Amino acid sequence: MSPYWSYYEPAKPKKVENGLKAKSKRGCIGETWWSKRWVRTLESFDLGARLTRGKNYARKGQVISIDINPGIVRAKVQGTSSKPYDVLIRLKPLSELEWEKAISAMASKAVFAARLLSGEMPQNIEEAFSSSGISLFPRKGNDLVTDCSCPDWSNPCKHIAAVYYLLAEQFDCDPFLIFKLRGRTKEQIIETLRNMRVSGAQPEPDGIHIMASSSAESAKPLEECLDNYWQKGRELDQLEINPAAPDVENAVLKRLGDAPYSIGGVNMAKLLSKAYLIAGREGRRKALGETEIKT
Repeated sequence: MSPYWSYYEPAKPKKVENGLKAKSKRGCIGETWWSKRWVRTLESFDLGARLTRGKNYARKGQVISIDINPGIVRAKVQGTSSKPYDVLIRLKPLSELEWEKAISAMASKAVFAARLLSGEMPQNIEEAFSSSGISLFPRKGNDLVTDCSCPDWSNPCKHIAAVYYLLAEQFDCDPFLIFKLRGRTKEQIIETLRNMRVSGAQPEPDGIHIMASSSAESAKPLEECLDNYWQKGRELDQLEINPAAPDVENAVLKRLGDAPYSIGGVNMAKLLSKAYLIAGREGRRKALGETEIKT
């Protein structure tokens, strides 16, 4: 018997023209914290060499297309066969009640709402979901139900793994795709958040109410304060003013959206955002007594 009888050279996948190719050439795939969170979750499922082969497929550009919809990802991946394989990845969408709880938690924190309304993903957004007993990202392997038309017996196979990695880069470009996969589009989330914030449906933190109420209770009637009305009082000596740039520039404008009218073809909200930015920087410069404000 020939000593080479058991030797088998794996077939190479057919080359794809204009395939979806990972930006990362080596090392980790994914740049933002949320895409890294997605990859870290997948790698925690102990899929072994299949993820490595999938990463190679992603970097070679073997994935032809990816279509993300609520609860399902459909993709086409070119392997060794002449016909591309069909890949399905399912992640159960959150229920109406779960989304209501999550968005309510987002709206209750001004920083969450401001960042989301400006198209950013807050670093600790998962708190809004975990506080309601749910998770934005899959928690365990069987949260993801996958299928591929290839003959490989393993599931997930390298074709599915390639789509996993490219999804991370899709999330880099648009973090709202994570929400879409979970059942809500960017437009739906922003509209709900905006309505909640504008209508004042969400209460302010308890501490604010306590301060306001205690201050109102201790305040004297105006007629009893006429003699020293224009005096600053001892309380102001304890007040320190340290102006700083906000976490999110023009958060209120971003929260409200476009104005109902434009000037010279430019929406008023866009014009105001520039004015507010300049005014804020100048105000901080004067308050700090600086000749040049650091941005």
